[in-house]
Amino acid sequence: MTTPAVPAPPRIPEAVHRRRWAILGVLMLSLLIVVLDNSILNVAIKTISTPAPTGLGATQGELEWAINAYTLVFAGLLFTAGLLGDRLGRKKVLVFGLVVFGLGSALAAESGSPLQLIIFRAIMGIGAAFVMPATLAVLMNVFERDEQPKAIGIWAGGVGIAIAIGPITGGLLLDHFWWGSVFLVNVPIVIIAVVLMLALVPDSRDPNPGRIDLVGVALSVVGLVLLVYGIIKGGQLADFTDPAVLLTSVAGLVVLVGFVLYEKRSDHPSIDITYFKNKVFSAAIAAIALVFFALMGVTFFSVFYTQSVRGYSPLQTGLLMLPLAAAQLIFAPRARLVVDRFGVRATTTGGLVILAAMLAAFTILDAGTPIWILEVIFFLMGTGMAHVMTPTSVVIMQALPREKAGSASALSNTFRQVGGALGIAVLGSVLSTAYRSGIEDKLGLLPAGLRHTAGESIEATLGIAAKLGPRGDALVGAANDSFLHAMHVTALCGAGIALVSAVVTVLFLPGRPPGTAAEESTEETVRVSR
Repeated sequence: MTTPAVPAPPRIPEAVHRRRWAILGVLMLSLLIVVLDNSILNVAIKTISTPAPTGLGATQGELEWAINAYTLVFAGLLFTAGLLGDRLGRKKVLVFGLVVFGLGSALAAESGSPLQLIIFRAIMGIGAAFVMPATLAVLMNVFERDEQPKAIGIWAGGVGIAIAIGPITGGLLLDHFWWGSVFLVNVPIVIIAVVLMLALVPDSRDPNPGRIDLVGVALSVVGLVLLVYGIIKGGQLADFTDPAVLLTSVAGLVVLVGFVLYEKRSDHPSIDITYFKNKVFSAAIAAIALVFFALMGVTFFSVFYTQSVRGYSPLQTGLLMLPLAAAQLIFAPRARLVVDRFGVRATTTGGLVILAAMLAAFTILDAGTPIWILEVIFFLMGTGMAHVMTPTSVVIMQALPREKAGSASALSNTFRQVGGALGIAVLGSVLSTAYRSGIEDKLGLLPAGLRHTAGESIEATLGIAAKLGPRGDALVGAANDSFLHAMHVTALCGAGIALVSAVVTVLFLPGRPPGTAAEESTEETVRVSR
């Protein structure tokens, strides 16, 4: 009795297959500049917060918006970018995204005010939205299924390279040039990436694409902006019950609910809601969102800890973050081997538990803690992240057909970016609120007009203390103590979110890589029958 033949998936053209690793290198270079920009900005935020001519005099709220303007536009347009890539060709949208990103970087470098920086960062977000999903979609179309986990692991390791290069590059630039150089450095990288893209990368598209869902895109962008704006404003006012905060946040939630309802009824949705009926797919998406919620919020305050409390320079801060990047670079490409041995569930949950423990470990840091302890924390954080990102990315990308790779990548990156944006907003607000409540009693000697400004952030307090001369010395100690308390509270919140993500993965992710057990069973049956 013969076994019916299972139709094989379409083969990759031989010419493309031969240069697949070179193509992966080009994709990683494109990914590099998108991730590099945020990691550079993390080092530069303290400099940008200083008054002109050194910086722009940005407040903590404006700094959060400089980051969130990018991530919100990025997240809001990822749906459309993924669909356009599937419909018009991923190579075309990749090149378009790189050019827009390079233009936004050049404009951001010449910003004359925090508002201009926020606007130009939003333009960079538009470009990044077209780059990020297309890189993973092209990867899925130039590698066969059996090589995809390895390629995705290397792709995820590219994030580690960017995290390593970003802070160090940012520190070197800030030591020798003005703050705008951290954006201008993107331009030559963009030019190189575009030239290589045109020369090496093949185009691909979905043979049966749907129409673009303009209403859905508009609803998602408006909803996210309103929600995150309300959260940031609540942190600035140290009052989440303020009518303006409540009204904006609730309006954002209502619009987002409307977005989901509209997508269910649309015949050409931005997000196919039926994808989420797959519990494994949904759990992997949720894990990525919650991880970046915790990680981005905690990374935001760690820069102020190293520079404001510990007194390290931007370059030194970049070097201190090297273990975080090195761990991702080392372990992300190898995480698939752990998955092969222990399964997706155990690998991902283990990574999340490590991450949660390291976030909680921030509570032992104070102004005099040996710096090697922070280095160990960063290395183990990177190790945990590597064992979350690679397996969840593989699960998400292999859950949908290859021709829908742009949509799958867009969904993954959307939830990651939304999680990160909300993490910065929510945990940044927790940090701001906790800091203000801790420092308020120490600001009684200041003129009434300065008290509110001094309570916004540790940088604002230290800036006013410097202007007061010897009279401000007492404020410096109070600012450090208040910030450390706020950092500990925020870190515990981040650790709690990471643990929630671990529970999700325990409940819903598979115990073994999808298909492995079935394949082994089939092979065993064939051997017995012979």
